[in-house]
Amino acid sequence: MTGRPVGGVAVEAFPVARSEARLLVPALMFLSLVVAAITSLGTPLITSVATSFHVSLGSAQWTLTAALLSGAVATPVLGRLGAGPHRRATILATLAVVVAGSALTVLPLPFAWLLAGRAAQGVGLGLTALMMGVARDHLPEERSAAVIALISVVSVIGAGVGYPLAALLAEVGGVRAAYGLGLVLTAAALLTAWRSLPEAPEGRLAQVDVAGAVVLAAALLLVLFLAGERNLWSRHPAVAAGLAVVAVVLLCVWVVIELRSTTPLVDVRAVRHPAVAGANLAMFVGGIGMYLLLTLITRYAQTPRGAGYGFGLTTFVAGLVLIPFSVLGFVAGKLTPRARKRIADPLLLAGSATVVGGGFALFTAARSNLAELFAAMGLLGFGVGGFSAAMPGVILAVTPKSETSSAMSFNYVVRSVGYSLGSAIGGLILAAGTGPGHLFPDDSAYTTAALVGVGAMAITTLTGLALARRRSSGTTP
Repeated sequence: MTGRPVGGVAVEAFPVARSEARLLVPALMFLSLVVAAITSLGTPLITSVATSFHVSLGSAQWTLTAALLSGAVATPVLGRLGAGPHRRATILATLAVVVAGSALTVLPLPFAWLLAGRAAQGVGLGLTALMMGVARDHLPEERSAAVIALISVVSVIGAGVGYPLAALLAEVGGVRAAYGLGLVLTAAALLTAWRSLPEAPEGRLAQVDVAGAVVLAAALLLVLFLAGERNLWSRHPAVAAGLAVVAVVLLCVWVVIELRSTTPLVDVRAVRHPAVAGANLAMFVGGIGMYLLLTLITRYAQTPRGAGYGFGLTTFVAGLVLIPFSVLGFVAGKLTPRARKRIADPLLLAGSATVVGGGFALFTAARSNLAELFAAMGLLGFGVGGFSAAMPGVILAVTPKSETSSAMSFNYVVRSVGYSLGSAIGGLILAAGTGPGHLFPDDSAYTTAALVGVGAMAITTLTGLALARRRSSGTTP
């Protein structure tokens, strides 16, 4: 079966045999789930890390931030490498780095080594787009579309799997036991990839634009650092604003470098395609809203009743609140490929964003008992699942097979930045709603944050509708 020409050379896209395909699909799902679960390990363990290593909560927060930073930086580089002939080697080498990082988190070493290990684990975030490239190259077209959608969903709902497991292990055996789960899973993932993943089709070339990678890495580091350091905005707003300007300048410089490069890290011209640009805008704004609601619900559930609201749940029990998120997210991911036969992907994006907006509305109006929080989390999961499953279809409809990994990796960078900003915005609003001398924000601060989320999802819905109108009018090729 002949694929699209790349660089004037016809690329052979070799579908795997049916028996091999049956093994390939669960392998891709497992790898995507492991990457998502390992990255989420930082969230429920922040308090345990602070206690075990005798560091502040702000310092412990870097066990999550370090993984997000390294993942955002590594994703576009891995996406470009994944577009070349050495995709299998790239995946195996990356998983080896993740396994090494997992070992560092388990060994009895100082806190700095734990951060290094978490940064190494975060590199694995870039593998999700490569999994999509494997599926698109080696599965029949109709089958690959469904698998890619499910990979996208699994990469999101994996957090709902890792969170309660890590919290339970931390309560029973301590923080090292929780990180031990990551070591076992990543080792199993490396073995699975070695046994199951085929080589990339022949005839492809991929060179990494080193200058572009360095500038983009610097810009992303600044963006995600500013998103994570909430105290900087409240205590030193001038410094934070100055760093934000520097980040914007670096991003502009990066765009110029990519436009002039013969081997760009990301094909900026393709990203400017209305369908791709609109999808990335929806991902960015929608990511802000989705992660904002996730943050609000989990934090609200753990707030002690003495604050006048909240349920005082332990970390493990609060993690169970994520079960509706994961279950309904998976259900939406399974239903979306069937819905795509009748409904265009942009409309599915708009509909899913509306569902998440409904979750915000429910949280705003009713959060006096746990059942209402479970319902809001369920709406969030169903909306995120449908949104994640539909997103690849919008982008890949106008993307050559050879650029699958690169195009989706850029979308995942946009998602990471959106998620980080969603978390930061929630923290800033709740901090602003915390009175002098109080440990917890007023209940009204949660309402304010939820209304901001409603606005974000409204913008996302309108973007999806605009993409659908453009497609229906025939202006999108």
